[in-house]
Amino acid sequence: MKQVSFDAIIIGFGKAGKTLAGALAKANKRVALIEKSKEMYGGTCINIACIPTKTLASSAAQGLSFDDAMQRRGEVVGRLNTKNYHMLADNPGVTVIDGVASFEDNRTVRVTAGDETLLLTSDQIFINTGATPVIPAIPGLESSTRAFTSTEMLLAQQQPKRLAVIGGGFIGLEFASTFAQLGTKVTVFNRSDKLAASEDPSMAAAIESTLVDQGITIVHNANITQVSDTDAGVAVTNHAETAEFDAVLVATGRRPFTDGLNLAAAGVDVSETGAIIVNDKLETSAPGIYAMGDVTGAPQFTYLSLDDFRILRSQLLGDGGYTRAQRSPLVTVVFMQTPYARIGMTEAEARQTGRQIAVKEMPAAVIPRLHVDGKLTGLLRAIVDTDTQEILGAALLCQNAHEVINIIKTAVDNQLPYTVLRDQIFTHPTVSESLNDLFAI
Repeated sequence: MKQVSFDAIIIGFGKAGKTLAGALAKANKRVALIEKSKEMYGGTCINIACIPTKTLASSAAQGLSFDDAMQRRGEVVGRLNTKNYHMLADNPGVTVIDGVASFEDNRTVRVTAGDETLLLTSDQIFINTGATPVIPAIPGLESSTRAFTSTEMLLAQQQPKRLAVIGGGFIGLEFASTFAQLGTKVTVFNRSDKLAASEDPSMAAAIESTLVDQGITIVHNANITQVSDTDAGVAVTNHAETAEFDAVLVATGRRPFTDGLNLAAAGVDVSETGAIIVNDKLETSAPGIYAMGDVTGAPQFTYLSLDDFRILRSQLLGDGGYTRAQRSPLVTVVFMQTPYARIGMTEAEARQTGRQIAVKEMPAAVIPRLHVDGKLTGLLRAIVDTDTQEILGAALLCQNAHEVINIIKTAVDNQLPYTVLRDQIFTHPTVSESLNDLFAI
């Protein structure tokens, strides 16, 4: 059995892993990057999450047919997958190894590819294996040939005329909105009594309203007790009522993926939910072994995985000053046909701090640019501290929300008073100029 030594071993071709591989190679380190699937070069975002889902959403908004949208998704993903592979495989400091990784001990990783086995050794090992969909224990669900995870739904060959979405979280809502725009009749089965329960009530109501306006049926307090394939489709039983669909999307969350890694052999501890436990420097319980991205149980955002890379770059190649404790507030974005973006506190959270706060809320229809584009749906909210002029939170449900929220984040990160946005001279007509009115509190 061949054994090879490297300066660093990275398990998983995700955002943090691939970026770290390039940085370590630039620092003259010999890096092994292990990926079990050629279809995952570049990581989850490029292949089965952000890029393909947003490509479909954009295609739907442009009025493309289902078949054309799926073809475009495949072209975009294929192009970026190949680009990411060559970005590292053509780097003389990086060896890309196709195979399944598992730990032999805290310095040795076994890589299996078919009948071939390779032992890799290093004093520094990085785990970047991402997350995988959670399949709830609903009778008949796992054996159904018409039930799909989000990954599988992205590869659908035929458009379902009737789609059931199990799960009212943001992944489910994003798919529901896109497929509805493509012409599918969508029903969302939501376990709680309202959508977006963690958001401010007025914003949660506005999110639901935008989806209902798309023709999406929302079923609250759902309890799916059976999924059964039929001759014509798939039957979904909610409480005592059964309805038939062409396909079911299972969107009930994702869990950290550590299957087969044999973490115990390396002395790497995991939480009750299966996430690899790390400290603020992304160190695991085993010295010399780090974890980053979704596998740590952190919010599952590509930009967070990239920031994990920045932490490791600081620890390994810099002064060590940047850790998770220094991380700035994160933005959440849901790419529905009317995008939703939020940063910071909700109103309820802000009031619990005991601060003197002011809240401004305005409909998207007051924004001139949205009249130009014919996109009048939505609601905007801002929450500020009237004593310090600090921006405590903002939520945008409107066209281009995913772009405009970054302006607010820049102000938050740099501790700028809300009056800077209130008084800024923005171009016209744009959605960003709505910040003048939103922060006129």
